[in-house]
Amino acid sequence: MTELLQQVRVIDPVSRTDQIADVLIADGEIRAIAKHISDISPDTQIRDCRGLVLGPGLVDLYSHSGEPGYEERETLLSFLQAAAAGGFTRVSILPDTSPSIDNLALVAQLQNKGGEMRRMREMGEKEKINLSPPASPAPRQLLQRGEPAQRTASPAPPLPQLQVWGAITLDVAGKQMTEFADLANAGVVGFSDGLPWDNLALVRRVLEYLQPLDKPVAFWPSDRLLTANGVIREGSEAIRLGLPPIPASAETTAIAALLELVAGTTTPVHIMRVSTARSVELIASAKAAGLPITASTTWMHLLLDTKAVRSYHTSLHLDPPLGNPSDVAELRAGVRAGIVDAIAIDHAPYTYEEKVQAFAEAPPGAIGLELALPLLWQYLVETGEFTALELWGALSTRPAECLGQKVSAIATQVNASNAPDQRAELTLFDPQQTWKVERKNLYTLASNTPWLGQQLKGRVVQTWC
Repeated sequence: MTELLQQVRVIDPVSRTDQIADVLIADGEIRAIAKHISDISPDTQIRDCRGLVLGPGLVDLYSHSGEPGYEERETLLSFLQAAAAGGFTRVSILPDTSPSIDNLALVAQLQNKGGEMRRMREMGEKEKINLSPPASPAPRQLLQRGEPAQRTASPAPPLPQLQVWGAITLDVAGKQMTEFADLANAGVVGFSDGLPWDNLALVRRVLEYLQPLDKPVAFWPSDRLLTANGVIREGSEAIRLGLPPIPASAETTAIAALLELVAGTTTPVHIMRVSTARSVELIASAKAAGLPITASTTWMHLLLDTKAVRSYHTSLHLDPPLGNPSDVAELRAGVRAGIVDAIAIDHAPYTYEEKVQAFAEAPPGAIGLELALPLLWQYLVETGEFTALELWGALSTRPAECLGQKVSAIATQVNASNAPDQRAELTLFDPQQTWKVERKNLYTLASNTPWLGQQLKGRVVQTWC
């Protein structure tokens, strides 16, 4: 199919350009980008994309899939559908499933299943797999803006590429190392347990063993003794709400220890779930000293602070907890400056029964794949705090770089004859479209989000991947 996206806003974080242009896409390739394109074939679908945004496909560094073991929370299919609806073309799942992703058989099983679902989606074999949202909402429709001039039956949206983090330790228990070489050869995207560690001797040994494999390794620094039974960041709000606090030092002391090990081994490391202002300072100093590290924070830690917890909404019980206002300000500045390299979604689905408990008793985590881009755009870009390039880069090209991958640049040459064809891995986003966050409007099986029932502005129209 050949499509002409007319007068779309093209955001390219690679070349740092933001322009209005026509984009011609045919057979999965970008064929031309120019101020105006008129030389098209008669069967080209013409789409009025004024006001829409086109950028590289979003990349999620880490999230949780219920499958295998917790399919009542999320299946692999519902996870991939939610990611596609949120504009993601690559997603990476953490190994804390049941059983854990610590062996070749499970890695192959997940890769094969993800690949097969993508192939079936591309072939349109709907009779072989249920591709509709799990709770029977109406199928997602193209928006009025961005629709083809002549309506045709549109294929189901493509599913993103599924990437798998291999566990560092068996059963993600932090005790015995997995077979790193075998898992690396099986094609894991990198290594992480996605859980805090308390054995620094084992962390050092892991860094030594992983160094020659040239695969990303990600750690979540958090001192569990300092965390204790805390559920909210230490500060005035914790006192006001009567909830057990978590000091910032629970994170910063663990980061400092990890940085010392990185300095000693020179193994590149990704630091997950950065949530405090002091952590940003430590990471900035380490980068200035030349340590091979990257870092990420999660989207909710950029939007909300401890004042939001006054509602006692259990979807605001996160680990690490939401920061104080000073933490949020430094995290935002850190992302803009590139000190914090990327924004992760850390999608964590839970059932209704699991979350309907007292705040401190509910498991920590919230969904986010379908909500992150609209909310980040609404509260960071439209307010002028972030540029569109800064936000889009932190959600697409920079997460890919943390994984040692590249996202193809969107050709920006005005003369299309000078722009080589390239595979389209793109997201088309309408920042003005309003919709309500309701169970029937979500592809994920879960609904643990503080924005449930609220009206949002911004929605993904289409992805190419």
